[in-house]
Formats: sequence, C-alpha cells, structure tokens
Amino acid sequence: MRTLVASIVTCIALLLTGCAHLASSSQSNGAILPATATTKPSPIKHIVILVQENRSFDDLFARFPGADGATQGTMSNGEVVPLLKGDLVQYGVAHVHATFLTEWDGGKMDRFDRANAGIHHVQQMIGRYNYRYVDPQQIQPYWTMAKQYVLADHMFPTQSSGSFTAHQDLIRGGTALSRWASVIDDPTNNPWGCDAPYGTVTQLINFKKVELRGAGPFPCFTWNTLADLVERAGLTWRYYTPNICCAGGVLWSAFDAIDAVRHSDQWKTNVISPPTEVFRVARRGSLPSVTWVIPRVHDSDHPGGGPDTGPEWVARVVDAIGEGPHWNSTAIIIVWDDWGGLYDHVPPPQLDYQGLGIRVPMLVISPYAKKGFISHTQYEFGSILKFVENNFQLGTLGTTDQRATSIVDCFDFNQKPRKFVPISARLPEAYFIHEPNTNEPVDEQ
Repeated sequence: MRTLVASIVTCIALLLTGCAHLASSSQSNGAILPATATTKPSPIKHIVILVQENRSFDDLFARFPGADGATQGTMSNGEVVPLLKGDLVQYGVAHVHATFLTEWDGGKMDRFDRANAGIHHVQQMIGRYNYRYVDPQQIQPYWTMAKQYVLADHMFPTQSSGSFTAHQDLIRGGTALSRWASVIDDPTNNPWGCDAPYGTVTQLINFKKVELRGAGPFPCFTWNTLADLVERAGLTWRYYTPNICCAGGVLWSAFDAIDAVRHSDQWKTNVISPPTEVFRVARRGSLPSVTWVIPRVHDSDHPGGGPDTGPEWVARVVDAIGEGPHWNSTAIIIVWDDWGGLYDHVPPPQLDYQGLGIRVPMLVISPYAKKGFISHTQYEFGSILKFVENNFQLGTLGTTDQRATSIVDCFDFNQKPRKFVPISARLPEAYFIHEPNTNEPVDEQ
C-alpha cells in the first residue's frame, strides 16, 4: 500500500511539472540486453569492488605526481587561494544535490566556500576551510597502491547526489524511475531501504532538473541489479556490509533497498555481516565471481567519522586477497561513493539531468593492472558495471552501463601476472577482525 501511495504522489508531482507520464510500473528496470561474444576468455574470474566514503579526487590525490590534481582553488569572491595540507579526519560538509549546484556553479568550481558544514551541530558556511587536501603521509597505503597499480583521475559519480543514490549506482547504474525522473539525495528516514519506517519516501529530480522533495516512492525498489545478471549467468555474488542495525549498514547497505533481495533467502545467503568476513573467504580461496565490500563507519574515510583507519582497512582487504589463492584471477576496484562536498577543481561533464557528479578517486589493483599507470579516461560508476558485464559476458542492465566507457584500459591481459607485494600499513588485519560493531551515528549521508 505504501509503495502504491508513494507512486501516486510521484505521478501527480511529475504531471504538475509538465511531464506526460511515468512508465507503467512504479520503477524502471531497464532493458537487460544479451551478452556479446568475445574472442579471448578473460583471466579475471573474481572482481572485488571496495566502496569507501565521501572524498573528492583532489582531497586525496591533489599532489600525486602526474595526476590531474591542484595546488590552488578559486573562492566565490574570485580570490585564488592555495590548497592547505589537512587531516584525513576533518569536519563533514553537506553533499546533497543542492550542494553540488552551489559548488559546481555552472562549471566554474568556485563556490566550495559557500557549502554548509556541520560544526558542533550548527550549520555554518565553511569558507576557506574547504580548500585543502589530505596529508599524503596519512593515506600512505592509497599512494602506495596508486604507485604500484592504477590510479584513475577522471572517475565521476553517476549522479550529483550523495551516498544513497551512489550505492544504488554501484549495483544498478542509475536510479531512474522512468524516462522522466530519478531518485536523488536521501530517503526521509533510515535504514535507507525496505526496512525504513512506514511513511518514508524518497526525493526526486525530473528531466527539467527540478527537485521534487518527498515525491518519490518508499525506498524498496523492484529494479534489476548487477546481481541479477550475475545469477542469470550461473555465477556467484556476495555483498559484505555492516548489519543494518549499525552505523554504515543503516545507510550504505544498497541491497536493503532491493525488494527481491531483502525479502528472499538472498538476504541471508548473499548479504554478509560483518564485512570482515571478506578476510576469511579471500584467504581460503572462496571469493565469489563478484564481491562488494562496504566498510564500518570508522574504516570508511567518512569525514568526521572517527579514527582515520580507512587506508589501513583497504590495505588489509587487498592483502587478504593478494595473499590468497585467487590473486592471479582477481581484479580489485577501490572507489569512493561521492565527493563529500570537498574541493575538486575539475568540472564534471553534464551528461543528463542528474550528473555526472564531482570527481572521486578510483584505484585498480590486479596482477594484470598496468604498473604505475594513471588513467585519464573519463569514467563513471557505470564504467565499473560495464567492465564486470563484459568480463563475464553478462549482457547489460540498460542503464548508464550502456553509455559508460569500461575501465578495461586499466589492464594489460597480455602481461605476465605480477606477484603480489603486501601493502605497508600501520594496523594489522586482527585490528579490524576484533573491532566491535557500533551503533555510533554518522552524519546524514
């Protein structure tokens, strides 16, 4: 009933803005298209997608040699200021669609000082504070991986929005309900999914770029995801995430918003908590074909999220895979879900009414990854999906995975697979295994 009511509200809102109609269903599944044959089998049998939180490219890699970084930025008054070295743990910045519009400023990228920051629970203009980058010494594992493998400096989120839509984009390639409108920003309550309280609705943006607050359906969707393609091909997938009772899981557990997963046995067999279980399966050689890994909040790189253990968390997951029996047949993709409202100097291309969003980093690690390579190719989150689809010949979801450029140019499948070298990090794997679950709240996204 609540989904039906929300759909009726959506239709009314869209009609009032001049749209002809929604598609006949309340959610658009996209057209699953058949696979095309390839001439050479891929050596990649396992793809692992690690999703970290809320960092722009310049925030983490502004000074990385050879990358499209920055040493200065322009403020809203026209003043050009140097980017100052800062900490990985810093104040959170608003990062909803309205923040994007402010900071992007029609492509000028000059109003990051006009974003809001939650400082001592008071919304304040952040000013010059936003013009900074993280001290490379604090994120040394990321720089080590970038030097050894692949750093992509033109990866853009699919949407100019926050974590809720980003995590859907990383399993589905978009949040379009129809050709007329898409879900944007956050649901009105959490958990962000089928477990949300009665009356929870989502936000919309329509093809005229008009935001429709509260006009979207209950956040329990029927659209197809990459998991559907994987299963249809007879392959396996797992989603390692904090439990939805706890910080991180209550917000970033994307499959909690997928009706066919949440209300089936897959919720128990394929959605695994805690995320540290990935260490065990990686080391014993039982990685599925496709794996998503979602961190606990303290390990997520989320600004204001507590200890700065994100780089060590990622390093230890990579080590577990690299030291396990699947290394020679695995590709690891590390991506940050959105820019977190943090400074970046590259104007994102605007491909449709949703985005692209402001640039985030991506690392690609594999025995077949090009060594010390910086990819300047324009990617979006659909590029990751397209790589997975093409690698396993899955077909396509018919969303942004169709238009996106695959990340396949990050690999050289003709090279001899490289021996794994462990990533130096200050915390051992045991630290994360024994890290307690937490109900500590994070910010709104």
